[in-house]
Amino acid sequence: MLLTGKFLRTLDEKHRLAIPKSLRQSLGDQAERQLYIAPATDGALAVYPEDTFAQLVDRLAVGSPTGRDVRDYRRLFFSQASSTNLDRQGRLRIPVALVDWAKLEGEVVLLGVQDHVELWNRGAWEQYSAERRDRYDQIAEAAFGEAKT
Repeated sequence: MLLTGKFLRTLDEKHRLAIPKSLRQSLGDQAERQLYIAPATDGALAVYPEDTFAQLVDRLAVGSPTGRDVRDYRRLFFSQASSTNLDRQGRLRIPVALVDWAKLEGEVVLLGVQDHVELWNRGAWEQYSAERRDRYDQIAEAAFGEAKT
């Protein structure tokens, strides 16, 4: 599965979000398909297919249960993570606590990010993207382990 693309969508008054067909197909376009919504980094939310979420859970299980950062992250992450499904119209309902966490309202941005989808407040995404655009080459080098010192 490879999730890509940027999509503008509107969050309705019931906190439902229409997922674009290309993302739905990659996530598994069946109403019974289990998805997980959880806090992501940088103020965004992440939507994980069940298998990707299970891999994330396995990675977190490796961390020491006595490490403060590990405990803190697990508590913050899992206490807010929520399982859900797409409805028959291909919409995802975002829990109120997560809408508040990511400051979602009106227009939001959906990003396909390799193995998950991120949901951003539109203004927050535009600021994040603008702040990093001029450093794209440096970020790419670091991501591929080719950063020059």
